[in-house]
Amino acid sequence: MANKTTTPEKIGLHNLVAAPGSHRNRKRLGRGPGSGTGKTSGKGHKGIKARAGHHGPGGGKPQFEGGQMPLTRRIPKRGFTNIFRVEHQVVSFDDLARLPEGAEVTEETLAEAGLIRKGKGPAKLLANGDATKAVTVRGVKMSAGARQKIEAAGGRVEV
Repeated sequence: MANKTTTPEKIGLHNLVAAPGSHRNRKRLGRGPGSGTGKTSGKGHKGIKARAGHHGPGGGKPQFEGGQMPLTRRIPKRGFTNIFRVEHQVVSFDDLARLPEGAEVTEETLAEAGLIRKGKGPAKLLANGDATKAVTVRGVKMSAGARQKIEAAGGRVEV
């Protein structure tokens, strides 16, 4: 008798099968008395576990503390949130080194260079680092120190 060797078939999308017993049909709830899970859908009668949003898979209210006064209501309210606050995107002089010599610095050129993101608030130039290039800044908010460093490096600031 000849020794017959078979090479195992390669795994591909055409022959993938789930492991036996690993897949189960979902439980169809509330489909009549013959299904075994009709009417109360396997939750029994009344009680907190029969209610929507509590216990079991997909349930559970993260803030619910079993009737205890919730943490969010125990802690005193303090402070104030200004709804008109503007969060600026900070750009430093070290970042401006990526721009070419004599470049015009606007919000558009900063966004193209990847220094700020559009729609995430206005840019603000801070005096972190040294101004090595003479640049023209137009329409970008800046600190007083940044303005002095730009002008000292031979650049211009236009409103």
